Amino acid sequence: MKLSEKAEEILEELWIEVEEEGTLFTDMEKIPLTPEDPVFQELTDLALIEVKEGRVYLRPEGKDEGRKIVRRFRLAERLMMDVFNIRGEAAKEKACQFEHLLNEGVDTKVCTLLNHPSTSPHGKTIPPGECCLEAQRSGNLGVVPLTELKPNDEGEIAYIQTEDNKKMQKLMAMGVLPGNRIRLIQTFPSYIFSVGYSEFAIDTNMAREIFVRK
Repeated sequence: MKLSEKAEEILEELWIEVEEEGTLFTDMEKIPLTPEDPVFQELTDLALIEVKEGRVYLRPEGKDEGRKIVRRFRLAERLMMDVFNIRGEAAKEKACQFEHLLNEGVDTKVCTLLNHPSTSPHGKTIPPGECCLEAQRSGNLGVVPLTELKPNDEGEIAYIQTEDNKKMQKLMAMGVLPGNRIRLIQTFPSYIFSVGYSEFAIDTNMAREIFVRK
């Protein structure tokens, strides 16, 4: 189902009110719409909301769609912070823009990349997707820090999570780049790994900043 961005924003607000704040309905004057508004007609025509006596109710179909929208936004927030190191209002603004691009399928890939996070950067619950449930059933946690691997484990480098440019440059010079294969050789007293035909040693703190898809 492809909705306009405004319709998604309204559903997101209504879902939070109903599912997280326990509100059964919202007064019509509290949402920035009138019955003549095309967005209002879009939501009612698709049977996502229902209006009775000036009260707006979220229908079951609307709850399902709202849940998906909230999930996409909170995944986008995590992506901005965990991968792109964007914080504060800039992160929220970028997440708002990016969530509309996370259609079904793309959000699953982002969720897997982030290792199926359960909360947003602000502690809000991220509604789990089928990929999260499948990861729990299979024990496949997707993307993990290099420190979670055992000697001789291999994987594909997903991303580097560091705000230190010198560390980033050092790792990149070693060939630690997204998409490259990495094999862990040793974990103590330092982490030794190979990328291609070369071997490198790093400390535990740096190893935690390399994320690998097993």
